[in-house]
Amino acid sequence: MHKLTRITAALALAGAATLTLAQERAADIVSPITDKALATRISPADARKAGRAAYEKPTPDNSIMLFIDHQVGLMASVRDFAQASGYKANVVALAQMAKALKIPVLLSSSNAQWQNGDLLPELKDTFKDQPIYRRTGIINAYEDPSFRKALEDLVAKTGRKHIIISGVTLGTCVTLPTLAMVNDGYVVHPVVDASGAWSKYEAEAAMQRMSAAGAQLNTVYALGAELQADWKLPSANDMLPPFINGLPEYGWIVQQFWNNADPTKRPVKDPFGLVK
Repeated sequence: MHKLTRITAALALAGAATLTLAQERAADIVSPITDKALATRISPADARKAGRAAYEKPTPDNSIMLFIDHQVGLMASVRDFAQASGYKANVVALAQMAKALKIPVLLSSSNAQWQNGDLLPELKDTFKDQPIYRRTGIINAYEDPSFRKALEDLVAKTGRKHIIISGVTLGTCVTLPTLAMVNDGYVVHPVVDASGAWSKYEAEAAMQRMSAAGAQLNTVYALGAELQADWKLPSANDMLPPFINGLPEYGWIVQQFWNNADPTKRPVKDPFGLVK
């Protein structure tokens, strides 16, 4: 038997076996596209009263995002990532998510006039309408009067109490504001993979310290999924590019699927006629 004929026959048998198995299964239940994401049955406050861990969920409507000291001089010192390209991609993707979901942001730099350098150009380009709060010596951004006022004014104006924070370095520019904000009653979500450290020891100590204080540690794409919550929402169109461009492992899967979804538009035709 010709090799191609054998392959075709094998595929046909496999398809028949799959069809038989599918016929033996119970029918699938497909959720209506009109369904919306459900909230928890019990409030975080009541969960705490019952002695359970509270799920303080960040949403596009209750959150503010802080980008602290993502400066080119400081970013060059990051050593807890294998490659700077991946770290930078995480920071840019997080910024694009904030933009897509219309989450208010605050930007800050520390001693940009000296060795720390200016803010990452992609951040400045993404948030052209936002001022940069230029700290001139105070290390903890939350202890800087100008930055604190900007944050408190934004909280008062919007009623948002969930603070999503990333910065360089994780052990100082993220941990110190996080501890202070948790102390003052905010729900703080440090995004650890958009926050570089000088060493793995700094990163590990910082994460343990923030977690012990009650901060909700997260990563860029897990946070993005949590904020989006439902890919049927209108923001999905703007949220997909950060996932596709910043997370190529997922982006290639998405692009490969849509490249081949329509048989009439497949970039490469199947000369064997096996792909239906």
